[in-house]
Amino acid sequence: MEIKSTIFILSVFILRFLHAADPPLTLDHYKSTCPNAEAIVRKEMECAVQSDLRNAALILRLHFHDCFVQGCDGSVLLDDTFTQQGEKKAPTNLNALKGFEIIDRIKNKLESECPSTVSCADVLTIAARDAVVLVGGPYWDVPVGRKDSKTASSALVESNIPGANDGLLSMISKFMYQSLSVTDMVALSGAHTIGMARCTNYRARIYGDYQATATTSTIAESNLKTLKSTCPAAGGGENNESAMDYISPNLFDNTYYHILLRGEGLLNSDQELYSSVVGVETSKLVKRYAEDGIAFFEQFSKSMVRLGNITNPDTYVNGEVRKNCRFVNT
Repeated sequence: MEIKSTIFILSVFILRFLHAADPPLTLDHYKSTCPNAEAIVRKEMECAVQSDLRNAALILRLHFHDCFVQGCDGSVLLDDTFTQQGEKKAPTNLNALKGFEIIDRIKNKLESECPSTVSCADVLTIAARDAVVLVGGPYWDVPVGRKDSKTASSALVESNIPGANDGLLSMISKFMYQSLSVTDMVALSGAHTIGMARCTNYRARIYGDYQATATTSTIAESNLKTLKSTCPAAGGGENNESAMDYISPNLFDNTYYHILLRGEGLLNSDQELYSSVVGVETSKLVKRYAEDGIAFFEQFSKSMVRLGNITNPDTYVNGEVRKNCRFVNT
């Protein structure tokens, strides 16, 4: 058992080392070539979020799912073609990812102002930051200069993206593979303070150990009853949605961590951060961010920069700046 554990740790360390090189990103990459790039992204995101607050969570999720597969390279935005299967229709992403039209609108504006200059990967990364800010979250500077990948990987979606029913050790290994620490994992999970989850992802939780972890309160009982009404045990309603933070679902705050402290996390993977028997470090972080919203905001900002720096060196050699985020250039 000890030998197997050592091999596992060494394997994760090696994978982490291979992913650890920082990409050549700077804050002023578009200073001379497209000085209004961030302003254009911000304006379009303001329109999108004003029209529907849920759009903030959609863009943030797109960014996460992009960066965990081949690095932050815009590969999640590619449509399927006759020669390449994209990531959008991978089982984990199918029916889960939305907001592509928002990125299309931003990219069209940028192509009018600065043709073939701002990558789709940068658009998505900046848009994710603005999405957080527009619903009350922290601001951080976004280093830019990413290239767009010419490839996508449906297979890596299934192996790399943390699942709703993953155990804590599985999640830690997936974050470490991306050179992200346990602290990064707990802070980035706080993104679930906005957005919705589908019934197919939380059915196992609400008919499993939800009642064992949740405090016996009128609010908890009422919330569980509502969840079960939208997600029948016998099946059906797979795409029915419920807020991961049912208290303030459209406000980026630290309420998510308060929900975990009460044992009411909607996803198994969320509640594992606090309730797992091996989660000594993660439970301490959950408590800290629940008690100190400023500490959460500060760490979330740092961790989002680290997330955005995940790279595949090959993309910087063979990548491009797509004119249309859905297709590689011809």
